Amino acid sequence: MMAQSDGDLEKRLAFVREAGRMKDIHRSGFTIEGQPESVAEHSWRLCLLVMCFSDLLDGIDVARLLKLCIVHDLGEIYAGDVPAIHQSPDDGRKAREQADVAKLASFLPEDLEKEVAALWAEYEEGVTREAILAKGFDKLETMMTHNQGKNPPDFDYRFNLEYGRERTDAHTLIRTIRSFIDADTEQLAAERQG
Repeated sequence: MMAQSDGDLEKRLAFVREAGRMKDIHRSGFTIEGQPESVAEHSWRLCLLVMCFSDLLDGIDVARLLKLCIVHDLGEIYAGDVPAIHQSPDDGRKAREQADVAKLASFLPEDLEKEVAALWAEYEEGVTREAILAKGFDKLETMMTHNQGKNPPDFDYRFNLEYGRERTDAHTLIRTIRSFIDADTEQLAAERQG
């Protein structure tokens, strides 16, 4: 183990303290009990999902995949989450998120600051095998939240059936897992129509 200065250790702790704000940033989904889901809760279950299927991911750097999942929504720490139905390519969201990641990462020692920024950029670009999987698992977790959450009466379950399709079709395992989630969605939509 490398010797670390107290200042280096304090910077790492300061980053983790600041990242704790993610617990207070709410998404548009709801928990099973009907509480607004936090970005931190989403990121935690995304990592749990990856862990549960990691043994089926041949040739994938699972540690890197988990790091991508951990940092993927750090850009929402100051400006908050924008629901998918309200996003557009030219809404300036990506630039805001990149600036927020840079601000948050600046709490870290320089080498880790660069690593966090690079991981976030890798996720956003979505080109590496790990980033493709991270984006796919991210969509699956969101769909699971939609299906499990205590949603308002006008919630459109059918939205899930096309949500993130490009990302979930990019890998065979993700596509297969999605088929199970889609079956749940179809059932919930049918029950809603009653």
